Amino acid sequence: MKKAAFAIAAAICLPTVAHSQSSWFESTNPTYQGFYIGAQGAANWLLNNQSYIMDTGWALGGKVGYDFVGPRVELEGMYHSNTGTAVVAFPTGYANVRGRIEQISVMANALYDFFPGAMITPYVGGGVGVAFVDANIQGCNLCLTMFAYQAILGIGYNATPAMRIGLEGRYYGTTNPGAYFNNNVMALLSLSYKFGQPEMAPPPPPAPAIAPPSFMVFFDWDRSNLSQQALNTIKQAADAFKQRGNARITATGHTDTSGPESYNMALSLRRANAVKDALVREGVPAQAISVVGRGEQGLLVQTADGVREPQNRRVEIVIQ
Repeated sequence: MKKAAFAIAAAICLPTVAHSQSSWFESTNPTYQGFYIGAQGAANWLLNNQSYIMDTGWALGGKVGYDFVGPRVELEGMYHSNTGTAVVAFPTGYANVRGRIEQISVMANALYDFFPGAMITPYVGGGVGVAFVDANIQGCNLCLTMFAYQAILGIGYNATPAMRIGLEGRYYGTTNPGAYFNNNVMALLSLSYKFGQPEMAPPPPPAPAIAPPSFMVFFDWDRSNLSQQALNTIKQAADAFKQRGNARITATGHTDTSGPESYNMALSLRRANAVKDALVREGVPAQAISVVGRGEQGLLVQTADGVREPQNRRVEIVIQ
């Protein structure tokens, strides 16, 4: 009885907790309709039995159902067993006799999940059906056919969208077999699996990386002065910088392969500084500009040593 009372009290207290979890759990574990199967076991207390003194019994069974996401219907079969002691009258007097009451129930249940999308959801339900029961504690094994009914109050833990663990408190009864009152209270644990889980859509591909805007300024051979075309390009770069707000500019100078390597390194740096000075005149803060000289490294057009290639005499302006 204590276990059943604890389960019922927990089910009453949990709706607020379950509701707070619902939106998060639904976003990562979408609910869906589908058939399910399950297995269940219970501790069973057979109560109010006139001259019977019954021990704690047990019940095992299975079920098949359909989840409409909220309402559920299911067909359930269970075997119940309780042992106990009865006072039996004999010609010579009375005696205590040990025996067992067995029953098999087949029930049609209707249930309702209050927060089907939550990780933890309380539910209620009821069922009617037929039970095959013993006539008394000593004999007539499953010889009576009775009308059966039950009330259900439970808590479901949705481990996954398909897998649920349930903890229930139940009242189960039948019409009177005659020798005893068939009133049962159960604390029941169940495990069910729902079929038809929808395939999760693959995540969208990552957005392609957007290359930072860049500009290129070209130079005459062995020169670091800027042509009018170069100045126009630098103005475009300055305008792009201003549109981005908080940004930085890197000006990287290059040369072709003609001339000594050490001379070309210095020439590439002069070209990069010439571009920086022009950017500053266009309104770009000097502290926002980094200058790099690479000499003959990073050729735009691959050539042999000593080749005067116009495409390699350049400064690349990158805005980040």
